[in-house]
Amino acid sequence: MYNQIKLDNGLRLITCNMPQTRSAAIIFYIGAGARYESDSEAGVSHFIEHLCFKGTQKRRTSKEISEAIEGVGGIINGGTDKEITTFWCRVASQHFDLALDVLVDLLLNPRFDAKDIDRERQVITEEINMSLDSPRQRVDMLIDELLWPGQPLGRDIAGSKETVGTITRRQMLDFFASRYTPNNTVVSIAGQIEDGHVTDAIHKSLGKWKPHNVSTALPSKDNQKAAKLNIEFRDTEQVHLCLGIPGLSLFHPDRFALDLMSIVLGEGMSSRLFTEIRERQGLAYDIHSYTDHLTDTGAVIIHAGVDIQRLEEALKAILCQVAQLKESIGQNELKKAKEMAKGRLLLGLENSRNVAAWFGAQTILTNQILTIDNIIAIIEAITTDDLKRVASQVLVEEKLNLAVVGPVKKQEPIARLLKL
Repeated sequence: MYNQIKLDNGLRLITCNMPQTRSAAIIFYIGAGARYESDSEAGVSHFIEHLCFKGTQKRRTSKEISEAIEGVGGIINGGTDKEITTFWCRVASQHFDLALDVLVDLLLNPRFDAKDIDRERQVITEEINMSLDSPRQRVDMLIDELLWPGQPLGRDIAGSKETVGTITRRQMLDFFASRYTPNNTVVSIAGQIEDGHVTDAIHKSLGKWKPHNVSTALPSKDNQKAAKLNIEFRDTEQVHLCLGIPGLSLFHPDRFALDLMSIVLGEGMSSRLFTEIRERQGLAYDIHSYTDHLTDTGAVIIHAGVDIQRLEEALKAILCQVAQLKESIGQNELKKAKEMAKGRLLLGLENSRNVAAWFGAQTILTNQILTIDNIIAIIEAITTDDLKRVASQVLVEEKLNLAVVGPVKKQEPIARLLKL
């Protein structure tokens, strides 16, 4: 059960009382992220998220912000993604008022101090360097570039060292003013709370926050007509590969069927990919698949790390499993996938932060909330024919994208294998 209200300034508040817990979780969802940025300001959403934690007029340093929450045993953090930026806190329920005060303070009153900006510029540059040094993270960047070439969705969320080095304080302030608005924000709160007290506290602290017109993101483009390959040579012990195929958006009616298909294919130790590639053929230690759903696009990704001498063998085996998925999916596989999906959902929602995220993310991205019962009913209604139909529509040869990071010098032998 949850309650939802909308303030006069457009701010949306969702509350869910969990009397069985002793915690309270607060998450602010802001409609800011990589896809709202121009080329010259790539990474500004992520930069701003960092700066919000660097100090406010009330709490002048990042230490004062973190100590306020950690001093009562709580956790505070933030995150930036392609379409949303989050700021969250989880505390023992008796410290709810403190947690709300800290989050509201860092969102409404960040200092954007010039010295903090210069210092954080270096921190984020090191964060980018760390990602570039990691083959596992680098291959994730490359697959995004292949899936969404020349588009904000295809860029690293942190931006590049070049853009991070040149974004000005004025650009940050303008972006902050244009997107950090109540009508572009959802506050989701779950745990041992009293709805009346929470609603009053939100009205008091955020009721005078001024709304602002918010621009929409440019739609994604998919003009792919042939399989694509991007190999980045690295002198590493393993080859990391990502096989990516355009998927389905959050609004697509078949997205839950696609999720079940991914479970059958490569989620968990009883999936087809894990059973065949790791257990039977010993080609990889880690191999898995997952789906990504955005508001107007999506992706199906397969990730693996393999020996350079067995790269072609592993790729053939992976593509064979993808092709077979289009031919047959058994009733037992579907039943197991359904139970796995439902079990993950139910177990995850025992945590107050996950409950707050469940309601808040849906609201900011789709402006509608599917309950647990809604989702379970959708899952139960999916048939093997649905999975095969979706597999046939999505898993097509001309939409294959392969990113590879490792000691691979020749593209042609790999490119020839990109067939279904």
